[in-house]
Formats: sequence, C-alpha cells, structure tokens
Amino acid sequence: MDSRLLSERSSVFHHADPYAVSDYVNRHVGQHLIGLAKTAHPQASLNHRKFAELDLCRISYGGSVRVTSLALETVYHLQVLLQGNCLWRGHKREQHLVPGELLLINPDDPVDLTYSDDCEKFILKVPVSVLESVCDEQRWLRPSDGIRFRRNHYRLDDLEGFTSLLGMICQEAEASDPLLRVQEHYVQIIGSKLLSLLDTNVSREPLNAPSASLERILAFIERNLKQDLSAESLAAQARMSPRSLYALFERQLGVTPMQHIRQRKLARIHACLTDPSCPVRNLTELALDYGFLHLGRFSDSYRQQFGELPSHTFKRRH
Repeated sequence: MDSRLLSERSSVFHHADPYAVSDYVNRHVGQHLIGLAKTAHPQASLNHRKFAELDLCRISYGGSVRVTSLALETVYHLQVLLQGNCLWRGHKREQHLVPGELLLINPDDPVDLTYSDDCEKFILKVPVSVLESVCDEQRWLRPSDGIRFRRNHYRLDDLEGFTSLLGMICQEAEASDPLLRVQEHYVQIIGSKLLSLLDTNVSREPLNAPSASLERILAFIERNLKQDLSAESLAAQARMSPRSLYALFERQLGVTPMQHIRQRKLARIHACLTDPSCPVRNLTELALDYGFLHLGRFSDSYRQQFGELPSHTFKRRH
C-alpha cells in the first residue's frame, strides 16, 4: 500500500526543517500549529499533489511532534497511518492509530494529534463542496447544518476497495500528462465512496424514493430556496401527485406547499437582514435573489409574517 500512495516523484521536501514543511502544509493542506521538543532536530519530508479539488499529501516530521488546530472549517481530512503511531485526542476520548488505520476529521472538529518519531501519514484533503455536490447529484438528503462523519476511526481492510482507489488516484496524480476531466471523475468517486462506506449523517434514500417523507421534501426545499420551486415540480421530484403533495402539507403543516415555500423564503431573508455578517447591498437585490419579482407584494408578505417592513428590519442592524 505504501508504495502506491505518492512516490518520490511528488517530493516537495526531503530531510527539511519541520517548520518549513508546516508552512507549506498551512498553505495547501490545512491550517495548523506544530510543537516540537526544544532539544530535537528532526528532519521532515513531504510529498504533495493537487488533484482537481483534492489535495494529496504524504508527510513525516522525523521526530515526535504535536499538531493542533481549532478546526479545518471548510475541509475534511482523511488521514491514513503508514508508519509509526499517532495519538488523536477528541472530546473526552482518545484514539491510538497504528499502520493501516484511517482517521477522519470533520470541518468543525478541533485537531489534536501527536506523532511518534517514526510516524508517516498519507492525508487526503476533501473540500466540503465535493461531498455536497455528490449528495446533490445522487439526490441524497444532506442535513442543513452540514455533512458529518459520525465515526472517525476505521481499518482500511474493512473498507472494501478503498485502498485500491487511493492508490489509483495517486497514480493518476503523478501521470506525466494528467487530464483534469479524468481527475474530476475520480473526485466524484472518492466522495461517493466516503459517503457510502463510512458512517455519516447523510440519508442515501433519494428524495424521489416511493416513501419520500415530509422531512426529506422540506430539506429539499431548504436547499433550493433560491430556485423557482413550483408545487408541480416538487410533486414530480417526490414522485407523488400534486393532490397527494397538497394533502401531505395540509395534514402535517396546515399550509399549502407554496405557502410554506414563501414562508421559508421570507424567513431566510429575515434571518439575513437581522444578521450583520450577512452581506446585503440592497433590499431589492435580496428579494430578487429569492424570486420576489413584485417588490410591493414582497413587502406586504414580509410585514404580515414579521410585523414590520423589511426596510425597518434592515435599518435596525446598522
């Protein structure tokens, strides 16, 4: 397995200053800090390749080092231990990793890792957008607060075909004439494999499954509030008749599908207007973003739902 995960052809540093390697990792793989014993003079090595939206990295610091980060924020880190051992510290628990084991770090997870002197890792950096696009393409339900891996520790031997897939993308990354289109296909395969092999909070039952529930329909609406959603298109997505869709909404929510969609659009606008960190250049642009073409009717609907005009809400946040 080791020989397939980035060869010397991808070498960036060899027997180098660990802090120089750390600076490079901060720019390409993920923000972190390293802590070394003052008496130690380790020599670090790093192989790295960009692979479409992914980053592939093989790293060793040559000495015991502690790696910390508040959170990775917009990326997932998949780390495979190749040599030595590594201690991962999480909330009220620890995990010792040995060669052949995999650690998955979520974007909002603090990072606290201690490498042994002989530790070497392969790291795959996966942007959040990759997994989101896989869910959207497969029409899987992803939670509105983000995709999360619920279990973070695995043995590679238990993940059918995944080791071979990592080897294949490394081989493709080191090809003499790499093709971006091929790499993009591999990225989608990697994302699909991660979501199907590992334990996540994603429901892989598609929206258009015969048993599509109200929860999945509502989640679909939340993800597509800026789109032109009609009751007919929503019914087609959920593979039910418009009459059944209307009956479901009336029974469960007491409103029609279009009333619910309008309420949610207005709620999203209201949340943006009350949040100073939400960029708003003007009310007209924001209303148009959510499909409100008649600004007078938009203001009336907003006042009915929130008891004031949108311009009053907007003024209060300044």
